[in-house]
Amino acid sequence: MKTIGSRDNPIYKKARKLLKRKYRDAYGLYLLEGIKPLRDAISLGIEIEKIFVCDGEMDISAPKDSGYDFTILDRELFKMLTDTEHSQGVISVVKKVKRSVDSLEEMKNCGSGNLVILDRLQDPGNVGTVIRTAEAAGYSGVVTVTGCADVYSPKVVRAAAGSLFRVPVIDGGDQEMLIPELKKYGFKIAATSLDGDTLYRDADISESTALVIGNEGNGVGNEFLEAADLKIKIPMMGSIESLNAAVAAGILMYQSNKIK
Repeated sequence: MKTIGSRDNPIYKKARKLLKRKYRDAYGLYLLEGIKPLRDAISLGIEIEKIFVCDGEMDISAPKDSGYDFTILDRELFKMLTDTEHSQGVISVVKKVKRSVDSLEEMKNCGSGNLVILDRLQDPGNVGTVIRTAEAAGYSGVVTVTGCADVYSPKVVRAAAGSLFRVPVIDGGDQEMLIPELKKYGFKIAATSLDGDTLYRDADISESTALVIGNEGNGVGNEFLEAADLKIKIPMMGSIESLNAAVAAGILMYQSNKIK
């Protein structure tokens, strides 16, 4: 088994680059930390390019003769790849699953046919949590809009807790490009809005709905609001002006199931 002890090693340098979005995009790869996420990825047939193991940590399920490329990393080098305080000592280099807006038709015909649209969400924790909740609520997919946090960033991958492998995620491009595609495939666009005229508990978003969750600071963009078939309001008490984006998404995704 190979061992890397220098930060100048080209294999290690490439892995370090994957901490930045531009290199994840360029290589079509991302970092996956942890033993259970690795097991999940393997069980679902996700392509694993390399598995880094921190020196002294070998508690992983894949057999050493399985064909996976294992490399032992010096502890200090390993720490430079992780942003977690208590790492399990395993980081994998994983190939992205690429999907385009052409996948919208397939998603519409799968299960409820509901999608959640992330309109420029910035917080990685919110993005990962929405992806995880989408799986739990039976949504058919997640679509990101230009300006959204990278779904393959380490924080998003960790927050999604394996759902990233099981929930189809599409890069939908900008609003102007995505909206006509949603209309073409017959999705009803439902946008969250403080000025919405439909209370969340009365909203029929049970099927073939593209639920738009807006940016944490600015809400849903004007393009989506103008194109929306439904503008949904979640009432709040006290002096609260808005809900956390992931919380709002969770309430509405489960409301989809309640209506059925």
